[in-house]
Amino acid sequence: MMNSEEYEKKEKLRIEKNLDYAHNGVEFIDIRQTYILGDDVSIGSGTVIYPGTILEGRVTIGSDCVIAENSRIVDSEVGDRTHILKSVILGSKVGSDTNVGPFAYIRPGSTIGSGCKVGDFVEVKNSSMGDGSKASHLSYIGDSDVGSNVNIGCGVVFVNYDGSRKYRSTVKDRAFVGCNANLISPVTIEEGAYIAAGSTVTHDVPGGSLYVERGRGKVLEGWVEKRGILKKRK
Repeated sequence: MMNSEEYEKKEKLRIEKNLDYAHNGVEFIDIRQTYILGDDVSIGSGTVIYPGTILEGRVTIGSDCVIAENSRIVDSEVGDRTHILKSVILGSKVGSDTNVGPFAYIRPGSTIGSGCKVGDFVEVKNSSMGDGSKASHLSYIGDSDVGSNVNIGCGVVFVNYDGSRKYRSTVKDRAFVGCNANLISPVTIEEGAYIAAGSTVTHDVPGGSLYVERGRGKVLEGWVEKRGILKKRK
């Protein structure tokens, strides 16, 4: 356990390191609340670092990026003009002009292209996303390869694990995966195919086609009253 003198010395060295980055064109909103851990971190000129950011291991961040508050980047590369907000990136690559977060989780072995969006509560694990692809919110992309200009709707899950083995799926360029769809790996969605919202995909989908898998809904009139569970108005 460090005594107060050791702690003050360590903090002084950390702030001095941050000042070196500032002298080379990096802007810190609060230089005392940015934590650059290790000596193999490169940050391009014009990048803005917000408080609570943690950079660990071998990290390369391009120019004119915004690394917003409470983000953690470990052993990863980030291109130019990319914005990262309240997100975690581990052992991965993120291209230029891409938006990540808030609350995104990019796990090791992932590659995110340029002009992409990995939105709020999206998790990407050991997967790739081509240029221009978007997963805007609440989706899981695991052990899969997503092409360019693909739309991944809200609530999409790549179902990659059967309890003993993990499988890989492919979604090719310009495909559209609607909200609340499940892709049961391994499947391939060919170029320009559409997956209707609420579908569970269990086999390959040809290019330019629409895949729809839904049970037929029905309405039971008066069911609530018959069951005696109708709530009385107050």
